[in-house]
Amino acid sequence: MFPTEEVTLPSKGLIYPPENPLSKGVLEMKYMTAKEEDILTNSSYINNGTVIDKLLQSLIVTPINYNDLIVGDKNAIMIAARVLGYGKDYEFTYNEEPHTVDLTKVEDKLLKEEHISEQGKNEFEFILPTIQKPITFKFLTHGDENKINSELKGIKKAKKESPELTTRLKYTILSVDGDYERKTIREFVDNSLLARDARALRGYIKEIQPDVDLSFDLETEAGSVKGVKVPIGINFFWPDAGI
Repeated sequence: MFPTEEVTLPSKGLIYPPENPLSKGVLEMKYMTAKEEDILTNSSYINNGTVIDKLLQSLIVTPINYNDLIVGDKNAIMIAARVLGYGKDYEFTYNEEPHTVDLTKVEDKLLKEEHISEQGKNEFEFILPTIQKPITFKFLTHGDENKINSELKGIKKAKKESPELTTRLKYTILSVDGDYERKTIREFVDNSLLARDARALRGYIKEIQPDVDLSFDLETEAGSVKGVKVPIGINFFWPDAGI
């Protein structure tokens, strides 16, 4: 009933199983309607932090499990949603100066096939440089992010410090020295993972993971500023929402 567009995923679908519709590397999205504007101003969604996810789920036409999406692919869908809903020009303020960027010029950071251990699997290999121990890891999905947030909330409710870095690593690492047992991985992260190795792993993941580049070069009164990150919020989708 509504016009649709195909959106290309930065992962190119290479990490999804063949039976998963996301393995095609594209998905279909419809243009935003008044129904989606209602979602954007739903106070319940805004307060619990789910408003953007509710919006994207409403716009995606391809029958997918939203929890399967890796974060970089979800970011590409978010940019497409803004363009389909309100056009390519996005206005924001940087250092108290107004700027406008063309969102159709956002470049995808594509996944390279050489980094994949096996096509159709969200699994990658890395050797921790200090202790020279091989591990495998994954790109976190939307479902993983929800589990991490739930675990951190539970820890906080128990009035303990929130160990966000180690918790994320426990979901990111799939195996240590060939051992895929979750208990082994959690104990390794808690007791044996050196800070320098953890930093090296995070750096490698950042280097190879597919995503979108939301940085632009801006001309300001003080001169040219390179690599400014575009701010994302509710107003990114509806500038007149007044939220």
